[in-house]
Parts: sequence; C-alpha cells; structure tokens
Amino acid sequence: MARYRDAKCRLCRREGQKLFLKGARCFTDKCAIERRNYPPGQHGLNRGKLTPYGIQLREKQKAKRIYGVLESQFRKYFQWAEREKGVTGENLLRLLELRLDNVVHRLGFAASRRESRQMVAHGHFAVNGRKASVPSMLLKVGDVVQLRPTSKMAARLDDNVNAGRGQLPQWLEIEPNERKGVVRSLPLREDIQIPVSEQLIVELYSK
Repeated sequence: MARYRDAKCRLCRREGQKLFLKGARCFTDKCAIERRNYPPGQHGLNRGKLTPYGIQLREKQKAKRIYGVLESQFRKYFQWAEREKGVTGENLLRLLELRLDNVVHRLGFAASRRESRQMVAHGHFAVNGRKASVPSMLLKVGDVVQLRPTSKMAARLDDNVNAGRGQLPQWLEIEPNERKGVVRSLPLREDIQIPVSEQLIVELYSK
C-alpha cells in the first residue's frame, strides 16, 4: 500500500498553516509552524506569488494531506461526489469525513488521523459489533464504532478522550465509558471545521 513516509511537519510548512498531522505535538512550541513558518526546501523563503491554478492546487493538496489520502484515492472520492445529488464540493468533504479513520479521530479516540489510521488498520475497532480494519471504510447513519474488548489500546484511548483537544461534531455522539461512538447524522458543511475551500478543488478538477 502506498503511503507518504516523509516528515509530516514538512506538509504543514508547505501549506503555511497547521494541519494537525502529529497530534499533541501540534499544540506545543515544537510545532514546525511555530519554529519555521515558511515552505521547506532551499528556496522556501523566496517563493513567488501563486497563480490562480497554484491557489486551486494548494487547496486540493491541503485537503489530501489533512485526511491522509493519496491522489488516485482523492480523485475517486471527487468522481463519487460528482455523481451524487447536491453540491459537489460539500459531497466531497462529506465522503472524506465519513471515513472510519476520520470518525475515530473526530470522536477523540486518537490524537491525529495518522494515529487513528494505525489503530484501525491494526484491528482495534469494531463497527456494529464486527471487526473493522480498513481505514477508508465509509460509515452510514446509525453505525456504531467501538473499541474491541480484546484491544490493548484502552489506556491510550482514554488518555486521548480525556485530553479533549477538539470539540465533538454535532453529527457524532460519544459514550466514553463504553469507548464507543455513534454516527447520528450526515455531516453538514458547517460541521466540517477544516481550513479548505472546496469550491477551488471543484474548479481545479473541472478544467
């Protein structure tokens, strides 16, 4: 399986803002944006003004990096969003939000999407009582995500929940004592708090 294996902090520096890719580190002074708030590379401090295409590209790259998906996978989500009724950009973000690894992160069970992806891939969670180990699995309204009884990640999960780094979205419900969450409804655009302009992504793929 292809994955990005380089330094995650380079991605935040390239986009010029925190993408919260490394969990707790992003909330400390060790965050790369706090220390070197300019693009990586030899010419990072001398980059020129972005063209309209460059602005659209950066928005697409930002969304990919936030959700941890590669280009081919992201394009498939866009094609899927185009076929659905409604606004294509909002459909795209909704599909990305409903990924199992993202829901685990949104519930507060993992400090970052990277950690939630690893926890899911290692089989620590069950969906509707059945073991789920595919991070890209799309959830539906009413689906229940719960830490499996045999998992050894209970202490780590409790630490993440107690840290309370993010506000629980309205479309999710959590029962921390039982280490489970429920998808109450489909996420609306106002519930998806990420610094991305989805319309620019639509314009980029529509060329």
